[in-house]
Amino acid sequence: MRIGELSRRTGVSVPTIKFYVREGLLPAGELTSPNQASYGETHVRRLRLIRALLDVGGLSVAGIRDVLVAVDEPERPVHKVLGVVASRMLPRFDHEPGAGIEEARKKVAELVAERGWHAYPENPAGEALATALAALEGVGHGDFREVLGAYADAAERVAQADVEYVAHHVAREELVESAVVGTVIGDAIFAAMRRLAQVDASDRIFGRAT
Repeated sequence: MRIGELSRRTGVSVPTIKFYVREGLLPAGELTSPNQASYGETHVRRLRLIRALLDVGGLSVAGIRDVLVAVDEPERPVHKVLGVVASRMLPRFDHEPGAGIEEARKKVAELVAERGWHAYPENPAGEALATALAALEGVGHGDFREVLGAYADAAERVAQADVEYVAHHVAREELVESAVVGTVIGDAIFAAMRRLAQVDASDRIFGRAT
């Protein structure tokens, strides 16, 4: 197919497609003449993956490049590929950690050890959790730590469902797409369901009492 058809099928403009090719995110088409190139289904799939990482995952061009490099290394274990995707989707904090960050990091390390998770507390996810806990402490809600066990229980169940879903896909690009779905769209679904459940819980605990 020509680049115009590729654009129509994916909803991505021709200038944007050319930009992705220049940035090394999308392979160049096969030249059929000095001014024409042909694109195939692999280009359609890769372009949709790029848009998912950009529009849904919120990754930068550099972040997308890192993910695609991982996808294109057949010797890299699946676990490592998923790690690259997940780490790129965590929030980034530009400010210096607050005074309670070291205590929060200790709490994260304790949580990981108590749950028996095969994860390093100092990885990006652990650091993001520590930053959030330190922020809670800073605004006077350190007692929120009491619900961490319940959060961890829910997180384990959701993570198990995520990984089992991903395990049903064998192609590496399908795997990454599944990770995007499970990590990003799944986060949105879980957040929305949590809000619905909070409305119900609030009604049962506070609403009917009044």
